[in-house]
Amino acid sequence: MSDKIQAVRGMNDIPPSEIPYWRFIEDTARRVLDAYGFREIRMPIVEKTDLFRRSIGEVTDIVEKEMYTFPDRRGDSLTLRPEATASMVRAGVQHNLFDRVRRLWCTGPMFRYERPQKGRYRQFHQLDVEVFGVPGAEVDAELILILSRLWRELGMQNLALEINSLGSKETQARYRQTLVDFFQDYREQLDEDSTRRLTTNPLRILDSKNPEMRQLIESAPKLIEQLDAESLEHFEMLKQILSNSAVPFTVNPRLVRGLDYYTRTVFEWVTTELGSQGAVCGGGRYDGLIEEIGGKATPATGFALGMERLVELLKLHEVQPPTAVSHVYLIALGEAARTRVHALAERLRDGIPDLRLTVDAGSDSAKKKMRNADRSEAPLALIVGDDEIANETVSVKHLRETSDQQNLSIEKLINLLKHQLAAGAW
Repeated sequence: MSDKIQAVRGMNDIPPSEIPYWRFIEDTARRVLDAYGFREIRMPIVEKTDLFRRSIGEVTDIVEKEMYTFPDRRGDSLTLRPEATASMVRAGVQHNLFDRVRRLWCTGPMFRYERPQKGRYRQFHQLDVEVFGVPGAEVDAELILILSRLWRELGMQNLALEINSLGSKETQARYRQTLVDFFQDYREQLDEDSTRRLTTNPLRILDSKNPEMRQLIESAPKLIEQLDAESLEHFEMLKQILSNSAVPFTVNPRLVRGLDYYTRTVFEWVTTELGSQGAVCGGGRYDGLIEEIGGKATPATGFALGMERLVELLKLHEVQPPTAVSHVYLIALGEAARTRVHALAERLRDGIPDLRLTVDAGSDSAKKKMRNADRSEAPLALIVGDDEIANETVSVKHLRETSDQQNLSIEKLINLLKHQLAAGAW
């Protein structure tokens, strides 16, 4: 026997037992985003590599170390998308969307070559939400309010909001020089990555995960103390709206996010319940990105949340998502029934559009079929054999309660099933 082929390391299957959590998050998010006027978009998972180099930044961990980049057969450099914002902006520019559609969202897989660990995988899934063409702090606050509502509807607890402002690009440029001057005096304490970034992108030093550098980073000058007047006004309005909306937050002056395109508002929702992978959702404003990749100057803001981490939190909080088990399990006994039971199933589906029905028309024994019915978690088993065909009836057996088995005509069966669904019995 040949060796079994395993999934690629860090790229995981999502088994049926996990799907209710994913559907619960996706369905809840879709309902919330519909209520706020967002429209869904879907983009390819492969993009030209230059899109991410120009948007995310050459001197970031993502571009330097983590992207899945490869040449296609024509020699063009392609990359599996490591995040969705750049792809959404590219699609908006390419199709001239932003004059007509300002609120977009998407969900799907992203790819980064990292050391797999709980909550951090090489293929991971995000839900990404963006607003284009609106410059004010009001829309930054609205995105945070959307997330606050989403957490409530998911039953999430113990998520803390951290916010910061990175100022304008001009402010960031001045601050970079301030950081260079500061870290130059402590060059011997910098690790290899930070030493390199000192001359390429010193702001990324603040994003270092090296615990040995934590004290030095904490003592570095804070960007928020050097904000330009317009950015400070923007940040103060954000804080005021959140306070007026009863959304608690903490200002974290070291929060810079891992991407180069952010300006002004940045935020993260974090938890202490997932170990080192504390960030569940993050986002912010990126007013220069659309122009950077070839569109006209357009303000923009958005966020992305990690699906895998949300699923883990739902489990930790013992949130029970709704499951879509079958309402009825239809069993065919005998050759004649096996040829007719599908016609009955379609008649039931036509008469009861919301009905979830599983057909067992195989050649297994009646005992095994009933065992399969019980394992399906359906509340009812419908049995069709030779006698039922002769009498044009169906035997109805309750699987989750004690009651006598019934023989019903098709019309009475349809009425029974409609009544059970309307009464919310299932």
